[in-house]
Amino acid sequence: MKPLRFLLHRICAFALVAAATAVSAQGYPARPVRILVPFAAGGVADITARVLAQKMSENIGSQVLVENRPSAGGILASEAVAKAEPDGYTLLFITNGNAVSVSLFKSLPYDTVKDFAPVSTVGFFDLVLVVDSASKIGSVRELIALAKADPSKFNIGTINPGSTQNLAAELFKAMAGIDVQVVPFKATPAVITALIGHDVQVAFEILAPVLGPIRGGTLKPLAVTSERRYPGLPDVPTVAESGVPGYQASSWNGVAAPARTPKAVIDRLNREVNAAVAAPEVRKRLQELGVDARAGTPEALGALLVSEIAKWKAVIERSKIPQQ
Repeated sequence: MKPLRFLLHRICAFALVAAATAVSAQGYPARPVRILVPFAAGGVADITARVLAQKMSENIGSQVLVENRPSAGGILASEAVAKAEPDGYTLLFITNGNAVSVSLFKSLPYDTVKDFAPVSTVGFFDLVLVVDSASKIGSVRELIALAKADPSKFNIGTINPGSTQNLAAELFKAMAGIDVQVVPFKATPAVITALIGHDVQVAFEILAPVLGPIRGGTLKPLAVTSERRYPGLPDVPTVAESGVPGYQASSWNGVAAPARTPKAVIDRLNREVNAAVAAPEVRKRLQELGVDARAGTPEALGALLVSEIAKWKAVIERSKIPQQ
């Protein structure tokens, strides 16, 4: 009888937990939801998060707030979410920076895969190879030929080591078979100044901050680094179709919750993120920022995170970028 009584107790306990989870999810959200963004206010990722939060607030009838917690590698925001109550009220604006940090830092105060429950991607940020408008380089193939002909006189400009731009340049070097110098700068304006001053011959940068100079004629785009052409620059090919097959690099972001967040809450959040990203005004605003708005399933975001960790680990090790 004791085993039977124990089994009945276990069944009742599971039933109570399931019922409590269902009730919790049914009334969700009952208070404001916070999305912690690992960047300072005013950047593209921050604006993307705020556009998403505003639309989600309108749709669910409850406040979705953005809280900025900038730090190298997004560690502050990520740790706060990893240690938060798994109730769906504290979320992380997870990015490819989280994938890079796994290999860029000697240790992290959380497990990037195990301590978060993926919800959905939000957007993908194309990078672009740009040259000065007066440059004679007209294509990626010409760029590669020039770099191979005289590597000592060819430099690639990016922002700081370990950034998406910097790693995209290192990946390009490896896949294009060129051995040139990647020169890191503190910020995008310094990269553009070096490009115009011919201190570097080409630069890798996220589209958003260079769309203005491209459209104004100061910079000339050679290719985008994504899998498909950017709708805002339809005549600019991808790197893959320009002589480096298989090349792809992009910055991306999404929403994640603490691990052990009830599945019903994750499913509700997934529906709300997908609905917000699908809204025409949201897609239009994000495209203006150079962001390809793309939501998806929790499983797709989880798979993306794992694949990006492996991809950038290989680039960091090959490039011998020192761990911090």
